[in-house]
Amino acid sequence: MTAPKRAPQKLKTTRYEDDVHAWAQEQVHFLQAGAWARLDVEHLADEIADVGRSERHALTGALCVILLHLLKWDHQPARRTRSWVTSIRTQRSIVAERLKDSPSLKPQIAVLVARAYHRARIEAAGETGLDEAAFPSACPYDFTTLMTRPIPWPPSDGETGFRRS
Repeated sequence: MTAPKRAPQKLKTTRYEDDVHAWAQEQVHFLQAGAWARLDVEHLADEIADVGRSERHALTGALCVILLHLLKWDHQPARRTRSWVTSIRTQRSIVAERLKDSPSLKPQIAVLVARAYHRARIEAAGETGLDEAAFPSACPYDFTTLMTRPIPWPPSDGETGFRRS
């Protein structure tokens, strides 16, 4: 004897508000299955918009780190460290990767640098103990400089007082 066929069950869907991860996995399944009527279009649209904002925020964050270390490099030469050089190089690589992955952000770079500089200036003042007014109110570096300015390690003979940490 064969078991009686069960009526197809309607899959229970997870509410966005209850479990975002489970909701996202279900939405992926619905998209891949072409189950358009099952999609939570309102929340999907919000999440897709968030992806764009997240990319901009990540790029701005990397620019901020570069700016922070350049400001400290220029304003406290006696405290220069290898870790600042490493941080600048690493964040430059991250910026380049993000722009390669999202080239539509390139036209926004001037705005993002200005936004990052505002934060970097505050952080530089906090980390150096210098007054915020010691740093230019507008970003003194253009994007090309941010990405290509040589930061020698160890500093050249004309530069004194550096730490090897």
